[in-house]
Amino acid sequence: MSDLADKRKFYIDGAWVAPARPRDLEVIDPSTEEAIAVISLGDQADTDRAVAAAKAAYPAWSATPAAERLAHVEKILEIYKRRQEDMGAAIEYEMGAPHDMAIKDQAGCGVSHIQTFIDSFRDFKFIRPLHPDTPTSMVSWEPIGVVGLITPWNWPMNQVTLKVIPAILAGNTVVLKPSEIAPLSSVLFAEIVDEAGLPKGVFNMVNGDGIGVGTQLSTHPDVEMISFTGSTRAGIAITKAAADTLKKVALELGGKGANLIFADADEKAVERGVRHCFYNSGQSCNAPTRMLVERAFYETAVEQARKVAEQTQVASAHQPGAHIGPVVSKLQWDKIQDLIQKGIDEGARLVSGGPGLPEGVNRGYFVRPTVFADVNNDMTIARQEIFGPVLSIIPFDTEDEAVAIANDTPYGLTNYAQTQDGVRRNRLARRLVAGMVETNGQSRGRGSAFGGVKASGRAREGGVWGLEEFMDSKQISGWDPEA
Repeated sequence: MSDLADKRKFYIDGAWVAPARPRDLEVIDPSTEEAIAVISLGDQADTDRAVAAAKAAYPAWSATPAAERLAHVEKILEIYKRRQEDMGAAIEYEMGAPHDMAIKDQAGCGVSHIQTFIDSFRDFKFIRPLHPDTPTSMVSWEPIGVVGLITPWNWPMNQVTLKVIPAILAGNTVVLKPSEIAPLSSVLFAEIVDEAGLPKGVFNMVNGDGIGVGTQLSTHPDVEMISFTGSTRAGIAITKAAADTLKKVALELGGKGANLIFADADEKAVERGVRHCFYNSGQSCNAPTRMLVERAFYETAVEQARKVAEQTQVASAHQPGAHIGPVVSKLQWDKIQDLIQKGIDEGARLVSGGPGLPEGVNRGYFVRPTVFADVNNDMTIARQEIFGPVLSIIPFDTEDEAVAIANDTPYGLTNYAQTQDGVRRNRLARRLVAGMVETNGQSRGRGSAFGGVKASGRAREGGVWGLEEFMDSKQISGWDPEA
């Protein structure tokens, strides 16, 4: 990607089209701070054109047999797999995910999500009895209409596939607005959809910013639903913007995950928690950024966390290896630096890392892996989502105190618990206020929904729940089971 790639066109009604009014924006490689591509930010005319194409395509697509919709998605998956390395490269350059991780995890999660939706869709009953003994009372799952999809930069294909695939499987038509910071992967995704031969207008993509295309989709009278992933602040703005047209709004927002580590936790619990916090350079809404440690084990845990942080390599996204890369932009880097300094100023104990660039680095948006100890839950670094490789360690004395600290946050996305006591583990899973709870390093099962509560939004993405998110249920009486 040494030459400045021209990615100004939008994908509307089955064709690549020029913007109505050029508004160029350079895409910056966060490893080098150099421009690698140029896109155009959409205007109202571009949004209107994309929505009109989706609206025109909706009647035929929503009436298309489920098996045909499934066949189109299976074709998308086939092409996506073939182009997975290309997708990884796009993500590596646009948002700084390290080369190996970009291909395996960032691009790879798209494969996983598409396959999971295919499997869930095969078993999905669009019309089913309300109860086994009420054959004339039915529940029908129906598509919603034109859906606006607004996706973030931190896990671009994770979010694009979690939205586009279930939306079109359900029979909706869509307009995608990817993050203007990391748009190259979505341009490639549009190429994949085009090659798969999806009918014109079913999938449309318009680049733009939140103030422009994002607001235009949120307020458009012909858009029936908005699905948004991003900051809580933006989610609130979208909800307000969508209110006048009474859209369905699904929000997947920020988080401030608590990771409760008890003295009987397994020996890898602290290391696992630190690595998870730093993964993707800390740019994950479900990162366990608050490590709550039982006091009897506290100083040991702090020392273990320091060692892991000091062993964490920071390097260019363009080299192989198990390092972390830069954060996505100068704006994010500045915000993270301010919060690290805030932690120092408010009296947290800096155990590792700190402000400034890592040693030997003079360009790129790289952040030193940072660990704070002796944090209390009133400090800014314990309240705000930092979205960088910054861990806050907080001591607790009792289970009740740990739960109170964990739940004392506006957010409620993912919480974590580490203990060998199965009764306590089950109890914690129910007491922690979150959409997801993961215990002892065990991932949630394939097909689980991703989503939160409170300021983390209440969307449910993935598996059967992700399909139902893009449908309305219709209650029917007097159904003839013999017809």
